Amino acid sequence: MKLRVKILKFLAGKPVCMVHEETAEDMSLHMDNRVSIKKNKKRIISIVDFSKALNKNEIAVSDEIVKNLRVKTGDIVDVEVTERPHSIDLINKKLKGHELAKEEIKKIIKDIAENELTEAEIAFFISAVYEKDMNLRETKDLISAMIESGSKLRLRGKVADKHSIGGVAGNRTTPIVVSICTTTGLVMPKTSSRAITSAAGTADTIETLAKVDFSVQEIKEILKKTNACFVWGGTLGLAPADDKIIKVGRIMKIDPTAQLLASILSKKISVDSKYVLIDIPFGKSAKVSKRQAEKLKLKFLYLGKKFGLKLEVVLTDGSHPIGRGVGPVLEMRDVIKVLRRDKDAPKDLEEKSIMLSGRILEMTEKARPGKGHNLARQILDSGKAWIKFQEIIRAQQGKIKKLIPGKYKYIIRAHNSGKIEHINNNLINSLARAAGCPEDKAAGVYFYKKLEELKKGENIFSIYATSEEKLEHAKKFYQKNKKEMIEFR
Repeated sequence: MKLRVKILKFLAGKPVCMVHEETAEDMSLHMDNRVSIKKNKKRIISIVDFSKALNKNEIAVSDEIVKNLRVKTGDIVDVEVTERPHSIDLINKKLKGHELAKEEIKKIIKDIAENELTEAEIAFFISAVYEKDMNLRETKDLISAMIESGSKLRLRGKVADKHSIGGVAGNRTTPIVVSICTTTGLVMPKTSSRAITSAAGTADTIETLAKVDFSVQEIKEILKKTNACFVWGGTLGLAPADDKIIKVGRIMKIDPTAQLLASILSKKISVDSKYVLIDIPFGKSAKVSKRQAEKLKLKFLYLGKKFGLKLEVVLTDGSHPIGRGVGPVLEMRDVIKVLRRDKDAPKDLEEKSIMLSGRILEMTEKARPGKGHNLARQILDSGKAWIKFQEIIRAQQGKIKKLIPGKYKYIIRAHNSGKIEHINNNLINSLARAAGCPEDKAAGVYFYKKLEELKKGENIFSIYATSEEKLEHAKKFYQKNKKEMIEFR
């Protein structure tokens, strides 16, 4: 059926279209069915909805369709009902506990990348991988399929990257590590995700100062100027299936091991990284226990070798937050303090960043074995890393500015004297999200004290929010979970 395009200026996060109810009836369409929308030789699969506000000969399309087909209001497009994808049967196969062949995994990932599957069907795939797991052969094939589903950067020089599996509140080491390491000539195209279950991802944090959405060509220009970038990978077309899976995973708040491995490694390979350092925080309230971390390390090492990467893994203490701020603005303030060498810079964030930088400098042979830590500290102390960070921010159309947390604040104080024994990462991240993170950049949690002795009445942390309503929501969450959130002795 030929329909006339009507642009309603709505961003759905996926291709979505709307037709008149009578048009839907003529085409035997049901809500959430798939249709193929074609203009000239370009085609896109879209989920369909109904609207009485349209004329029978019209189709309203989301921004995703506009950009993909390059259509404008009044254009005529061909619309057809599409068949149920075979990949749904393959997802069911995995749900039943069966191993998937290479071509079957490739088919699922291709359909995800090309929007053949709905978010509900992607959720079933994530659940299947979470419940039934994937062996190393399947995981390797999953990585290959994700890489093949998108474009790939080709870069010159020694290209390195680091990645944390997450789960630790704060822990914003990446901007510091990249700023230190790239002063030596290393190339570090840091494509970062947004927060899934945490209060902020690297992209969310950088966005407090600069743009993070760039085209592949724009990233290449930034890299020519600075050897580094901090960008969001969601619009680049690098392993696009992974971005769609992450989006659904964020809603479900689950992160299957095979998916975690595939997500991280496919992105590193897609940006041409040859040297990769993986940070696996473990401990009470971290994503993984020490035993799980050791198993995950072996999987990373095995898969890294299969893809020709020089990959190393560090197991770090993830039993409590790193840094003092949790949330985009508060975490960026910590980063700047470390880079600027402020006296009140959080020491745990500083030391972890130096340690990670040292490992990268040694594995890339920028420092002799055992000398990386000292070189990283020298670079940081010299001010070179701070200069490099400012260069990157300017290249990304940003500037260093005063960062102010949310105007609404609630202080948590010690009811008794004692020592903080444990701070629950999961609950602190959830508290920051209750306050509005990561969408509200200025929201979050700021620690005055962490694993320290306290006197009665001393400040432990503050909750920041951008509205009274969100602050109240966060306060209620704290009251409900305070015993498990902060443990005293």
